[in-house]
Amino acid sequence: MQVLSKMTPVPTTCFEYVHPWTQSCTLATAELMLVGVQYCLRIYAAVYAFSLLMRGRVPTLAELTKTIRGWLQSTAFLTANAFSYSMFLCFLRRVTGSFNFYTASYVPAFLAALVSIMVERSSRRALLALYVSNVATETMWNILQSRGLVRSLPYGEIAIFGLSTSMLMYCFRRNRQKDYRDSMFDVVRFAIGDSEVLKVEPVAPPAALEETSPAARDEKSARPSQPRTSGKRSLPFPFIQTVLRAYQQLTGRLKALGKHKLCRHRHGCVYDTLSSGARMFSMGLGIQVVMKMVLQMRKFINRPQLIRKTFLSKEIARLGLFLGGFTTIYKMSSCLLRHLTDSDSPAFAFPSGLLASTAFAFYADKTIALYIMWKTLQITYNWGIDRGYVPRVPGFTVMLYAVSTALLFHAATIEPENLRPSYWKFLHSISGGRICIMDRSGFDVYGLNTSGQIRTMMELCKTEPILQGNLS
Repeated sequence: MQVLSKMTPVPTTCFEYVHPWTQSCTLATAELMLVGVQYCLRIYAAVYAFSLLMRGRVPTLAELTKTIRGWLQSTAFLTANAFSYSMFLCFLRRVTGSFNFYTASYVPAFLAALVSIMVERSSRRALLALYVSNVATETMWNILQSRGLVRSLPYGEIAIFGLSTSMLMYCFRRNRQKDYRDSMFDVVRFAIGDSEVLKVEPVAPPAALEETSPAARDEKSARPSQPRTSGKRSLPFPFIQTVLRAYQQLTGRLKALGKHKLCRHRHGCVYDTLSSGARMFSMGLGIQVVMKMVLQMRKFINRPQLIRKTFLSKEIARLGLFLGGFTTIYKMSSCLLRHLTDSDSPAFAFPSGLLASTAFAFYADKTIALYIMWKTLQITYNWGIDRGYVPRVPGFTVMLYAVSTALLFHAATIEPENLRPSYWKFLHSISGGRICIMDRSGFDVYGLNTSGQIRTMMELCKTEPILQGNLS
């Protein structure tokens, strides 16, 4: 089959292509609006309810009012993005008289995204732009790879994560979180702690460590603890007492080990490194266990034998190994650099971050790597604006959202196999299944096997109902 130019018109109408279930463009747009608003109300109800629960207290009337208003506004934004896409498709077809490779999806999707993002609150636009840019970056790479222009590199996601994390850690060590109240810095602070931030007051050692010398501390920790005579009953199992006593002695010795004069953690470098790593490993393991219990509860009830197999598998520890390994390697290498150079510098974040990123191999994920990359770019861009290194581009966030969303809609229409499956299912749900029955056969002339790709993607959603809320 001859492959036509991307600007060659395709002789198809919007009835044949956009809405084959009805001949009316107005009715098709109205259907998408009604189906979309039902789906968006459910989605954002869960999102905003979760945000209230995360506050850990009973919301006030003002907070409830603000939450409901945000819920309705976000619903209006996402619904507008859905139905205005169909509206602009039909509008451009009437104006130009035909479709081509670009007006078949990208241009109307860009216009729809540009209009709808203005409906959303300005405080949420950056977050939305960051999310769609993340997915669009992966989609663009898949498109280029399908054309043979690029090829995947081994451990490429680890390299992206390492470079991005190193820059993020550099900003953290320079105490940039005072200038940019970003949630990513809260995550870093939780994992690494404030001891790696420069230009802070040194943390005073505990009183017990100030009063005694290192030799006296070692002697005290090695001395067996005397039983208390306060009248409290001892533990019933001597084995537990022995284990606790050994643990206390071990932690006491580790705390008493030396640290560099520029290290700002309270205890010895070894204890700080191991305790931080163990804490993050426990956190990751706990998250995995809870997620497995919640997401697979029905399977566990029907097949109890899966419980043992699931929680004894290596997969359950992957997140914990990543979080614990990253924290341990980063703090250990930072302390070693201070000991070796007898100095402290924000530049230590680069070698430490690169070394620590090797732990990402336990939980390598493109979505996480790209998210960290875009967050780092956002923080670096804002820092460059404040320093005068780069100009502030008016409307940059809005344009980034529109360009990225248009790419995702275009891929879903013309070459959906290059789209992330989860995003395809999202578009399937918000359109009530209509995205699957759009007749794209006319666009096979561009040589991308569009019809064949659609049949493949329909298998992902074969259990979901088609044409929900049909008015025709």
